[in-house]
Amino acid sequence: MSSLQPTPAVRRMAEYHPPLAGRSGLLLDFNENTFAPSPAVAASLAKLAAKSLTIYPERGPVERVVAKALGMEPAQALLTNGVDEAIHLVCEAFLSPGDEVLLAVPTFGMYPLFAQSTGATVIPVHAAQDFAFPFEAMLSAITARTRLVAFATPNNPTGSAATREQILALCNAAPQAAIFVDEAYFHFHGKTVLPTIATVPNLFVARTFSKAYGLAGLRIGLLAAQPESLRWVRKVASPYNVNSVALACLPAALEDEPYLDWYVQQALSSRGLLESALDSLGVPRWPSAANFVLCRIGPRHATFVTAMLQMQILVRDRSSDPGCDGCVRITTGTVEQMKRAIEAIRQTLATMQWQTSEAQQ
Repeated sequence: MSSLQPTPAVRRMAEYHPPLAGRSGLLLDFNENTFAPSPAVAASLAKLAAKSLTIYPERGPVERVVAKALGMEPAQALLTNGVDEAIHLVCEAFLSPGDEVLLAVPTFGMYPLFAQSTGATVIPVHAAQDFAFPFEAMLSAITARTRLVAFATPNNPTGSAATREQILALCNAAPQAAIFVDEAYFHFHGKTVLPTIATVPNLFVARTFSKAYGLAGLRIGLLAAQPESLRWVRKVASPYNVNSVALACLPAALEDEPYLDWYVQQALSSRGLLESALDSLGVPRWPSAANFVLCRIGPRHATFVTAMLQMQILVRDRSSDPGCDGCVRITTGTVEQMKRAIEAIRQTLATMQWQTSEAQQ
């Protein structure tokens, strides 16, 4: 008797195992809000009736709130279980075995995972050493079989960003493909193509409420597109994909704009402090439009990460990403947190007797 077997696509796909176990201390490893969500979120939680947890969640009313806040029509908005689910749903709706998916790499690990699960072929388009968005290479890689072009802007883990003109050019060059633009770090960048969905039928824009809003634990995101394009995605989405707690808290988080502005400014000020500190220490880094900075430590990157952990500060080793050998990513949070982290970086590098030349090895 034969045993139960997965599909060939699932057998071939890679697994994604983020290092989440035992995280404690100053968490500068996952680009989360490092402080807290708006106090209004805590107030919403306190008012949440236990009875509301016994019924299935209804996302429609909150989609209308989100759409209004972002200047969209409700039919253009689909709330999802984080951006992860948005990626998954677009792959399920538009990809078949043999289709091609273009990914600008290095990038977020969930793009290839969900694309591969459909049997589609992932075509990595590598960024140059400066990690700028590989626009010309992406454009050249488009074929008649291209059905999805996905990238984050600003990109994770590099912090680089695509321009509006580049995004529109890709949409025009591949009208048969979904162009998936992940704006998870929009608030730290300030530039968006979200209004463009009204005129571009193959453009999908994703947002998360995990980063600036501090709702990572509630798992809620947004996928925006023209109603006709989004209709196919809704068909493969569960009607209960976003939980009641997240739906109860999101309107309060959206309404507290002063708090959001405060946290974003803290993260941006911290980014400036970190960049200056890394420059003064001779640590190579890349320009970032997000709430993190990618830097190159060199062959002893793992030693650096472990030493920082011993000082109760977590940073993310990205050395296994394409083109990122020896690289570490550091999230920026509040200014006070960043001052503590910078002092730890100085002490760690001094203890390691680290030299700038190591980053070139």
